[in-house]
Amino acid sequence: MRTLKFLLQKEFRQIFRDKTIIAIILVMPTIQLLILPLAANYEIKNINLSITDHDRSAYSSQLISKITASGYFKLTGYNDSFKESLENIESEKADLTLEIPANFERNLIREEEQKVFLAVNAINGVKANLGGAYLSTIIRNYNQDLRMELIPQTKINPLPVIQTTNSNWYNTLLNYNLFMVPGILAILVTMIAGFLSALNIVKEKEMGTIEQINVTPIKKIHFILGKLIPFWIMGIIVFSIGLTLSRVIYGIVPLGSIPLLYGFIAIYLLAVLGFGLLISTYCDTQQQAMFIAFFFVMIFVLMGGLFTSIDSMPEWAKTVSRFNPMRYLIEVMRMVILKGSNFKDIRFHFLIIAIFAVVLNAWALWNYRKTS
Repeated sequence: MRTLKFLLQKEFRQIFRDKTIIAIILVMPTIQLLILPLAANYEIKNINLSITDHDRSAYSSQLISKITASGYFKLTGYNDSFKESLENIESEKADLTLEIPANFERNLIREEEQKVFLAVNAINGVKANLGGAYLSTIIRNYNQDLRMELIPQTKINPLPVIQTTNSNWYNTLLNYNLFMVPGILAILVTMIAGFLSALNIVKEKEMGTIEQINVTPIKKIHFILGKLIPFWIMGIIVFSIGLTLSRVIYGIVPLGSIPLLYGFIAIYLLAVLGFGLLISTYCDTQQQAMFIAFFFVMIFVLMGGLFTSIDSMPEWAKTVSRFNPMRYLIEVMRMVILKGSNFKDIRFHFLIIAIFAVVLNAWALWNYRKTS
């Protein structure tokens, strides 16, 4: 224990001497938590729409008013020809174009049917799908209202009507901050802990101090613990800063147990730090360690379920995501913060992360070659 105490003193002194590390730990998560949740929003608004109205009747005006009043669309063109609307799409002034044919109102009244044409710019697939779905829903609702208006009122409604009442559990107002902030905090903790630990042993190699350590009677387990414990503490600090900002800035109060969150993050940090230390035992330079850590962290982020639902991934991607520790942290953060889940609900996640922690740290310990 005395040896470990001296190693920890050495590591903390090195950390506090490096102003960059202090900035990474304190400033970076603060700025990112202030900016990223505001930008990462799944709700698509301000969709540029160009309309070609060949009818210019009261009914076509009502439809256009209903579309623009929805708040999702911004009318960027009201043209007489479809060619002009198509040019707006080609010049990226519009994301969608709606063509209302001539005799739109007359055909609706006399023939009780009429087609409209919708063209979507699919370069941005997400915006195209959601924009097209929004517009189709608005047109469908307008059509329903029109039918109710035109059909004579009788005691028995000739139109079958199904009414639905929505209840959004755990996020009643569909506030995207509640959904995104816990996931973004999970990413920040993973990135900071993973990158800093990955550069740790490599820094000793580049400075030449690793040779001095190798000829001392320090055991491998003491050396690895001396590298792991300081950044484990720093990871807890980053997590605490994130929880505080989430509450102060976004008003997110965890419904579940905060000690349970800290218990999980403590095990999770052991896994991530073990992964970073493992990378550092294989690398000779900080540049190598940085690129390898970046490679894996990008995979963790993109396949962690924050931006793309894991259930929507192909089977091979679902299999790969089972070996992604960030996936389990994001799930636990949302379960505890939004749902108020208890230990029984997340015990499987605890088990998986504990296995990650044991395997990765044991691997790093085994792979660290110490010569006497």
